Amino acid sequence: MSDLKAATRLTLLLSLSAGLFAAVTVFVVAGMIADRQERTGIAQALTNGGASRALPLLRKFGCSGCHTIPGVPGADGQVGGPLSGLSGRVYIGGVLTNSSDHMVEWIVAPQRFSPNTAMPITGITEAEARDVAAYLYQR
Repeated sequence: MSDLKAATRLTLLLSLSAGLFAAVTVFVVAGMIADRQERTGIAQALTNGGASRALPLLRKFGCSGCHTIPGVPGADGQVGGPLSGLSGRVYIGGVLTNSSDHMVEWIVAPQRFSPNTAMPITGITEAEARDVAAYLYQR
């Protein structure tokens, strides 16, 4: 009889542990989703751009060929710097203080600020650059 009680207790303990693990997992995932939504909202407000429109633009204008870009499949270029953590950087391209307006200006015409930069003028419009900036700032 005592083996049955021990087995029942063990089963109950394992069930409670699994339930607790599931609850913690749901809480962590919900927090990550809320954090992403908050960062996206802030980035879009700063840039007046739409982060959701950026992925095709990053491919169209060749950004992913030179840069490593988080969340963009195949964007593992080694020519330009990685584009992760841009919101926490002090400078853009090593020459402009980091602001949403400077980011957009740099994306549109980098050689205007750094004539010897390897980053080309791609023909991206200001509106498209705002979308790209919103995406990059949320990452």
